Parts: sequence; structure tokens; C-alpha cells
Amino acid sequence: MFEKVLIANRGEIALRVARACRELGIQCVAVFSTADAESAVVKFADEAVQIGPPAVARSYLHIPSIIGAALKTGADAIHPGYGFLSEDPYFAEICSDEGITFIGPKPDVMEKVGDKATARQLMSAAGLPLLPGTVEPVNTLDEAHDVAGEIGYPVIIKAVAGGGGRGMSVVNRADQLASLYQTTRATAQAVFKDSAVYIERYLETSRHTEIQLVCDSHGSGVYFGERDCSVQRRHQKLIEEAPSIHLSEETRREVGEAAVRGALSVGYTGAGTMEFLLDLDGNLYFMEMNARIQVEHPVTEEICGLDLVAGQIALAEGGPLPLAQEEVTVTGHAIECRICAEDGHGRPAPGTVTRAVFPAGPGIRVDTWIQAGSVVPYFYDSLLAKLIVTGAGRAAAVRRLRRALAACEIDGVAANLPLLAGLAGDPGFAAGGADTGFWARVTGHAAVAAHG
Repeated sequence: MFEKVLIANRGEIALRVARACRELGIQCVAVFSTADAESAVVKFADEAVQIGPPAVARSYLHIPSIIGAALKTGADAIHPGYGFLSEDPYFAEICSDEGITFIGPKPDVMEKVGDKATARQLMSAAGLPLLPGTVEPVNTLDEAHDVAGEIGYPVIIKAVAGGGGRGMSVVNRADQLASLYQTTRATAQAVFKDSAVYIERYLETSRHTEIQLVCDSHGSGVYFGERDCSVQRRHQKLIEEAPSIHLSEETRREVGEAAVRGALSVGYTGAGTMEFLLDLDGNLYFMEMNARIQVEHPVTEEICGLDLVAGQIALAEGGPLPLAQEEVTVTGHAIECRICAEDGHGRPAPGTVTRAVFPAGPGIRVDTWIQAGSVVPYFYDSLLAKLIVTGAGRAAAVRRLRRALAACEIDGVAANLPLLAGLAGDPGFAAGGADTGFWARVTGHAAVAAHG
């Protein structure tokens, strides 16, 4: 068993991993920039090491500083959380070279599934359904015109190395293709250092559905149901829930088994997520694989009664899966809201929290890193907390979510609580009618959120 795990992240997920380590009896090391010197995980961890100034390139993305902290403290493993270096195969390879276990898939596997075009090829070969489009990068504008004309408009252009809702453009007409093709490639190069893009059919009305799976190093894998993440704003998820009310048992089983089959076909190990689009006819189409723990993992934990982060750590130690697929059970319904520091226009709102009150009680879970006095820097993601509620069924969970959101109070920084309350309180949400265009319809924004 690991003796000491370094957490190469910050905020809510760093604290979440630290608590899992504490439950497992493993010492944990926090790393922090000077902007996070007083953060909750720094105080909670057994050790903490400053790794640089606020800029991410010089701290949380600075591999020499993180590896140096691990070697200095004697950490035998690194948990990357999500974001930052969590899907960087080079970082995982450096960890291996230094004799440190990276809690995640092997570098070569991460590289395969991290390239969206390659992942589409591999998953198509494994039998997962794809939307009409290319399985290889589209390298010229002439080729883009040919592809779009063949599959029909609207289409979506996506960065091969994209993620986080960036590097994608919806093209509704042929006369828009040239400018959006060039713009998307430029964005991909600037953000991901890779200008390659691919094209697929764009579903104007769809639901974002993802399968949570876990694979061990002994060739076994299981899936823990699915999550519906359709409530999004500009490709960024706002509300997630599990299970989806839009899947039949037969479809759930088929896509779950296909997702595990696809993951095992590339030698995947650890926790991962297969993302799909669900059309109005009930057809699922593979989009991409996330080779890490997801922000929304708590809703799966709540309905399956497990700890995915602790499971990640145990699997990285080389252990087998603790249960077979037929032993996985799903009970009730869970919904998560992402509470972020932002103003009424969705812009980040840094500052100092002067008061933070969250509800408590049966069926309510809050994963947060803030309290009165916490400083929310403008250098990083604006996530403050995740509010997770459960109920015996979806209707009960929705009612509890509305009550719980009304009980949240955050002062000192602006938060998106009014937006979340408005979405959760909309009759269409209660009726299960949310799709990827739900946010735009409710808030009156003309641009429908594209699938990510």
C-alpha cells in the first residue's frame, strides 16, 4: 500500500483526495502556489510544499516543481485530480521515470484516448457507435468542405486535443465554414498547442450522457451506470445527475458493456469516463473519453454507495476490482450543482469569502474548500463548492435540490446561486426536459450550447 500520496492539484478536488487518503490511512502531501498558501487543503494535509507563484505555468503546471516536491517529501504516488496535469501523458511518464506511481492510466494509453481523433478510431473499432464525421484530422479547408457537404449541415468542428468546452465551433451553413475552420484551428493551437481538428454532425437537440467505468490492471472492468450532464452553459457543465431517466435498461446495459469493452481494448486502468450524445430517438453516439476522475463523480458515488477516489488509489496500488458487474447496485437519484464565484454575466468574481453557509442533513452532501476568510484567487477555476442531493427518486431529489440551493449563502464574493436556482426551479427541469440547449432557453440566450 502507498505510504504517502502527493496531490498535484488545488481547491475542492485536492481536499477531496486528501480526505480519501486520510480514510485509507495514507499520508498526503499538498502542493500550493503562493496564492493558495492559506487554502483548506494546505491546513488539512500532513505536509505541504510551496511550488511557485500564482501563475499556473509556474506552479500547478510546472512539472519540475511538482516532481521535486514528491521526491523531497518521499511520496510514492501522485494523484493529479482533474484539470491541470491529470491528462498529460508526459507528466505521467516523468512520474514513472522517477519511480513515482501516477494514479491514473499509463502514459501511452492516456495519449491514445486523449487524442480525440485517435480515440474515435479506437472506439469505433471496439464497436462503439459514432456520429457521422471523420475519424482522422481534417487538414485542409477543401477537405473540410467535402466532409461537411457529405454529412450535411449543421456540423461541429472540434480540436483533436480539446477539452473543457474549448476548441469547438458549430457551423450551420457552408458560407460559415471557412472562417470557423480557421478560427477553431487557431484556438486549438493557442490553447492546446495542436491545431488539428476533426468534423462530425452536430445534433441540435441532444442530451450529454456519460458512463463511469473503472478498470484494474488484471484485465477486468466494470461500469457504474451513467450520468446526465445536459445542463451546460457554453460547453461547461452546470448541473449533473444520475441515473439518466432517458435510457432504457437495455440501452444502459449495452452502452455500459460497450464502454468497458472499449476501455479494456486500449489497456485502460483506473477510473475513466466515456462521453456520449443521446439523440431524441434514444441513440447514443461516442464523443470522447476522459482519462481521469470527473468533477461530477459524487453523483455516481451517492447512487452506487462507493468511493471512486479511494478506488482509484487502490487500483493504482495494483489491486483487483473489489466487485463484479453483477454486484453493482444503483439506489435512488442524485443531482449535483456546481457553485462558482462569478457575477451575473458568468464572469469570474474573485475576492475573499466573508461568510459561507451550506445546508446539512439527510440526502445533502457539500464538497467545498471555502469558509469565512477563504481567498478566491482570479488565477484559477472559479469552482467554490459542489452541492449534491439525493432522493428516493428524481422528483424527490429535485425538490431537495431546490430547498438546498435556497439555504446556501455566500458573502464576500459573487456566486452563481441565482442562476442555479433558476435552472433547478424551471418546470422543464423538473419534467426531465433538459437537453444541451436548456440553459440558452431558460436564460434567453440565443446561442444554443453545443455538445462538448
